[in-house]
Amino acid sequence: MYETLKILHIISFVSWFAGLFYLPRLFVYHIENNTNKEMNEVFQKMEYKLLRIIMNPAMILTWVFGLGLIHYVGFAWWLILKLILVAILTWFHMYLAKIRKNLEHNYRDYTSRYLRIINEVPTILLVLIVILVVVKPF
Repeated sequence: MYETLKILHIISFVSWFAGLFYLPRLFVYHIENNTNKEMNEVFQKMEYKLLRIIMNPAMILTWVFGLGLIHYVGFAWWLILKLILVAILTWFHMYLAKIRKNLEHNYRDYTSRYLRIINEVPTILLVLIVILVVVKPF
């Protein structure tokens, strides 16, 4: 059962991170093409489907399978830190959902530079989480 949970957890978080890497990039293209009504509609549809069909289920499954793994792993300090980082990642996911909703309602108070910068957040969190899981420093 442990191996099955681990496999499902890995598949889920890889899918979630794919969306976390791609959605901010879509926002950049959306902002940079905001005068083109047709492109605006295409980006809105792409952003909506990415978030609702891929990212939301992947995030939920990542949490479900990850919490299931805790039963087998037991308590560890590195795990507490990992859960804090995943909680930050979940907050970031929700922040991206808010940006998507704002863009859908033509609220465009985001610059492409800002969106490019926040696009790095999931990468930083991924590096920290992988280090914790592999090294188990404490």
